[in-house]
Amino acid sequence: MRDPSGNPLAGLESPIEQIREIGRHFYSRGWSTGTSSNFSVVTSRDPPRILITASGMDKGNLGKRDFVLVGDDARPLGDNQPRASAETWLHVVAARQPEIGAVLHTHSVWATLLSDLTADEGGFWIEGYEMLKGLAGIATHEHRQWIPVYENTQDIRSLAERIGPQFRSPDRPPFHGFLMRRHGLYTWGVDLAAARRHVEILEFLFECVVRQHQISVAANRDSI
Repeated sequence: MRDPSGNPLAGLESPIEQIREIGRHFYSRGWSTGTSSNFSVVTSRDPPRILITASGMDKGNLGKRDFVLVGDDARPLGDNQPRASAETWLHVVAARQPEIGAVLHTHSVWATLLSDLTADEGGFWIEGYEMLKGLAGIATHEHRQWIPVYENTQDIRSLAERIGPQFRSPDRPPFHGFLMRRHGLYTWGVDLAAARRHVEILEFLFECVVRQHQISVAANRDSI
């Protein structure tokens, strides 16, 4: 319920505290350094309402008012709110899916390197790792997970319009996240806890993939 002062964040103390804790955790892991990353959670479906971190905020030290409540048009609801992240449209497009209640975007070293290594192929497969079972709906390590990679761009709305249809594409393999080249990871979940788990699982797997690549390159060099 909104308070009489018109504060759009009134009544959202619980999700704000959850996101602040996620920010501290991701900062401590090196996944959200500087003012990188943005995090969001759906607070209402009808009408659509999304709580998202404001632009340029230190994710390791988020304040209680470092957030913006936006609608389905990615615009802030109410006056005197801070500026929303430039990437809000990506959160909005994902949150239109009924099974997605939270979206988390991180900037780890492993994700950044891997996105550059595989961008020319449009993405990469991860398979055979036990940790894949941490992704929603995956019951076996024999699963094969496709991670698409998109070119980085400043035209985020255009990118969001390209990615949106992929959530419902019958031809797409299970879709748990994507990378932007030399940028970072976007993943999601039914709620903040699930989205956080997906970040942890995917970041672990990205490091495994890059380290395996390094081992293979070194082994091939030594065999010459």
